[in-house]
Amino acid sequence: MKDHQIQVRVRYSETDQMGVVYHGNYIPYFEMGRVEWLRNKGVSYKSMEEEGIGLPIVSMNINYKKSARYDELLTVHTAFKSQSSVKIEFDCKIYNELNELLTTAEFILVFVSLKTGRPIAPPNYILELLKDME
Repeated sequence: MKDHQIQVRVRYSETDQMGVVYHGNYIPYFEMGRVEWLRNKGVSYKSMEEEGIGLPIVSMNINYKKSARYDELLTVHTAFKSQSSVKIEFDCKIYNELNELLTTAEFILVFVSLKTGRPIAPPNYILELLKDME
């Protein structure tokens, strides 16, 4: 399955004085979605790091459509888009409790060696996982 969903409740500390989520706080929501997408597929990001593999963002495009607000229960959708050589791409969306689309995002991440900081090929278990999704 290419798509996975998690729910996140907006905390007070993530908002401004008007109760609106600060724009930079959407990035951690999307990160939680990607980490849980991997976990749902049987891959622990922590275990990848313990194997010396990192997965930093090299490109992101976020489109804000409507504000999220304090105490709303948000649904973060994370969908695998593609994988090529050392890159993996995701399309993400956030909806509120009324199923209104609040934010869309596209992320490109690169597999890197934590030892050298240089791009590397994804591990075989990732390639096997992604082969089933294309």
